[in-house]
Amino acid sequence: MKPNFKKIIVAAVFLSCSQFADAQFISASDTSESSVKKYQNIIEANKEVVTFIEYSMVEKGLPKHLRNLALIESHFNRNVTSSAGAVGVWQFMTAHANQYGLTEDRRNDLYRSTKTAAVSLKNLYKKYNNWVTVVAAYNCGEGNIAKAMQAANSTQYHVFSKYLPAETINHVKKYLNACYATGELSLVLDNYNNARTIALLNTRNTNATEIPLSETEINAGFKLNVIADELKIEMNDLLSWNPEIVSTLEADGESKFFLPTDLMPDFLMKKNAILSKSIRTK
Repeated sequence: MKPNFKKIIVAAVFLSCSQFADAQFISASDTSESSVKKYQNIIEANKEVVTFIEYSMVEKGLPKHLRNLALIESHFNRNVTSSAGAVGVWQFMTAHANQYGLTEDRRNDLYRSTKTAAVSLKNLYKKYNNWVTVVAAYNCGEGNIAKAMQAANSTQYHVFSKYLPAETINHVKKYLNACYATGELSLVLDNYNNARTIALLNTRNTNATEIPLSETEINAGFKLNVIADELKIEMNDLLSWNPEIVSTLEADGESKFFLPTDLMPDFLMKKNAILSKSIRTK
């Protein structure tokens, strides 16, 4: 069975344990005491630099936790140069620096580079609307983010991140770990989830025939109205994505099940709870 409209890109989703884990979205990967102390000690050893960075971020209307980007980029060392040629506290490449008027020889200038980083980060946030994707884009560039989003048919980091360079994925993990160490992880995750909610609402306001869909399977134990209620979607939308599902479930006891790619992880995460509620519902 396939949906009877043309503009849908169907990405198969198999119900394996690893993919169910993917549905947990994002969080810190290392909350060990050693990790926490490592980040806290670096911050403590660079109080003056940290204070200046936090002030500069707040001055631009940005959150203090962005100081953790400089933390993972350089450990606040203004004289460090990476193997790729990135320089300074904010690890500016020449092209990135020049884009914002920061000359190559000023990349290790704490004042100028921090002011430049604040402008760059603010622009990235206007584009992506969440700090997780901003951190990824700061590391690998907007072009790579665009390619990953296109490959995944999704603007959600937890969906498209598998198409990003391993270095970038690791960079985001470090950022989340640093935010855990500074007690700010909930701020970052709340921001990400709020952005997801807005994106999903926009998806639901899009013509159903133009939405990229992902595929899984359900059996007759699932009640479609319970699925719609738990995912906060309209039944008409659910049926437009699955036009033959009612008759297929009645005839075969199981059916392929299509949802927007950005919404499928929510279903997979809630699948067991939805099934339990379906069974209890008359």
